[in-house]
Amino acid sequence: MFHAFLLKYAEIGLKGKNRHVFEDALVKEVAHKLEKVEGEFEVSRINGRIFVQTKSEYDYDEAIKAMQKVFGVVGICPVTQIEDQEPEAVIKAAVQFIADNYKDKNFSFKVNTRRANKGYPVPSMEMDARVGEAILNAFPETHVDVHNPEVVLSIELRAEIFMYSKLIKGAGGLPLGTNGRAMLLLSGGFDSPVAGYMIARRGVYMDAVYFNAPPYTSDRAKQKVIDLAEVLSEYCGKIRLHIINFTDIQMAIYQKCPHDELTIIMRRYMMKIAKHLAENTKDCLGLVTGESIGQVASQTMKSLYCTDDAAEFPVYRPLIGFDKQDIIDKAEEIGTADISILPYEDCCTIFVAKHPVTKPNLNVIKCSEQRLNEVIDDLMQKAIETDEVIVVGKD
Repeated sequence: MFHAFLLKYAEIGLKGKNRHVFEDALVKEVAHKLEKVEGEFEVSRINGRIFVQTKSEYDYDEAIKAMQKVFGVVGICPVTQIEDQEPEAVIKAAVQFIADNYKDKNFSFKVNTRRANKGYPVPSMEMDARVGEAILNAFPETHVDVHNPEVVLSIELRAEIFMYSKLIKGAGGLPLGTNGRAMLLLSGGFDSPVAGYMIARRGVYMDAVYFNAPPYTSDRAKQKVIDLAEVLSEYCGKIRLHIINFTDIQMAIYQKCPHDELTIIMRRYMMKIAKHLAENTKDCLGLVTGESIGQVASQTMKSLYCTDDAAEFPVYRPLIGFDKQDIIDKAEEIGTADISILPYEDCCTIFVAKHPVTKPNLNVIKCSEQRLNEVIDDLMQKAIETDEVIVVGKD
């Protein structure tokens, strides 16, 4: 059982004088995620390294799973701490490390020593050679391959000495809270949950809005979206999910506007409401959608141009160049696919024209919207007043 972990990051290392801000945010988020794991942990930042020390018995698999959901962590290394600083003790510990962690010794390896403590009496390359020789002598079936080894034994010579050989993949990206907040237009499909994940991965806290259309959509469709938000919250932290009753607006559009423009006009009013919610949310700096160019009629370049005009707010589309299979693969990776595939339709799929316009003209769309002038302000206000806020996840 390992009693410490070294957490690796990537682009945080390029942040220059601001790096400590990102490191501190990463430490905070790791500690927060580990609060949900049985056991006691201490997370610290030491000379460009993030360390997790276990202070009690703990659930190894759950701890790894929790740290894999921290944005900013690219790799998790279970490490063994070497208390005796003497070179011979370190070499002996390396042999024991291989004996304990590799039942089958028929593998290629290399030793990679990092001497952060420049006062240590043995240089890095010499330590590599001495440890490698000891492993070869103890386990003749092993062999050295410095170019493409199956096992890399890493030794960190610091104030404390750490040894590790496994790198467990993390979520990557930047720590939550380092890039503000955004409002996700969340539906029950594959795309929008993945879009929310992708933006959160860049350090953005996420709130969400779902447009409900009872009685044309069921309570199961609503619960499906809540369940998706729950999965996202495991990565993104607490999400304030706004549920807006959109039925009356959709019916007005359906009754008064050309049917081939239905989806575009509907999307424009969704953007307007989402913008209103965002402007009334502290630190919310943009909207997030799961749109991808050309995937459906409402996502052609001209269609997106028309919906952006209604937003009057920054709109972030992280999936804009993704193929559908790319999105599904990502949904499976983050755990939303099994929920998204459930057959409970939302308002975006219920109110769809048989032959939607693919090259809408903005002036024509605005002219069609004028047919709503007598009712739309009241309907918009009524929809906003129906806002049901469900807090998903924890801080």
